[in-house]
Amino acid sequence: MTTPLEDPFDVMFTGWSFFRSRLLTAAMDLGVFSVLGDGSLDATELADRTGLHARGARDFLDALAAIGLLVREDGRYRNSPGTLRHLLPDREDFVGGFLRMTTELMGRDPESFTGMLRGGTARDQGADGEVPFTKIFHDPARLRQFLSAMDSFSGAVGKELARVFDWSGVATFSDVGGARGNLAAHLAAAHPGLTGTVLDRPSMAEHFDRLVAERGVADRLRYVGADFFQVDLPRADVVILGSVLHDWPTEQRATLLRKAYDAVHDDGWLIVYDTMLDDERRDPQGLMLSLIMMLQSAQASGFAPAECGRWMTDAGFSVERTVRLPALTTAVIGRKK
Repeated sequence: MTTPLEDPFDVMFTGWSFFRSRLLTAAMDLGVFSVLGDGSLDATELADRTGLHARGARDFLDALAAIGLLVREDGRYRNSPGTLRHLLPDREDFVGGFLRMTTELMGRDPESFTGMLRGGTARDQGADGEVPFTKIFHDPARLRQFLSAMDSFSGAVGKELARVFDWSGVATFSDVGGARGNLAAHLAAAHPGLTGTVLDRPSMAEHFDRLVAERGVADRLRYVGADFFQVDLPRADVVILGSVLHDWPTEQRATLLRKAYDAVHDDGWLIVYDTMLDDERRDPQGLMLSLIMMLQSAQASGFAPAECGRWMTDAGFSVERTVRLPALTTAVIGRKK
């Protein structure tokens, strides 16, 4: 539980918390992380190679270390493990491009957020409900950034889901809204007896083909390009709805869960995972993620595991357990009796 603020500077720094974002953006603009790579440099060397002026260099680099983006030891700086993995453009789990893009889509003007709170509409939402975020699916460069970031999140989730769920009696699964199949590929690689189907937008098909070929699981995974509201979901022993329900209002969430019930084989399973709120609604990260989604999407919002469990029960599932996964994700697991 968060301690209520009392000190005036604690209140001030809440208002200034945007400056963490400025630190990260400046470091990316100056190439600090790329210059360091897997090595280490002292402040003078790093300033020389990135063009930092002596006046602000030391405080800037130490601030990056203080918030966990760099590690400072014996006067030398190196990238933290998270920076190495997620903020170097040549790494598989790079999210920097996606971070820039989504920050732009949220808008740097505070009026965008205030407007959403007053009117309930996303930033720059059109009369037809179109929002800037949906345009990424028509922009190959931005789509690649989006898929790269989604792979980073779904890869972490997939590895853990492959471990914490008992797949020993499962032959088939379907991943509804599974993007280019990264999570499905992790499950197939971890459990050679599994075959699976990924359903998502037709535009994802070529990206799926490339990924499953690279991972060596193309013979056990297939792709269906369709609108999941317009077609029957692929039948399977396990149906997965990952980071899908948050995009839709409650009525359409219920529709998807009913369709999932029809798709799951008798005695099979439904796994719903998402960046859920905590049931007590006290975790600031989950609440902020929900508001960020509202700012970028005409219909998206967060929800808590207990809510998800009720929707699954209404659809006919018996909720078995709730599991915490990486990337601020929670899974609610239900069974079709």
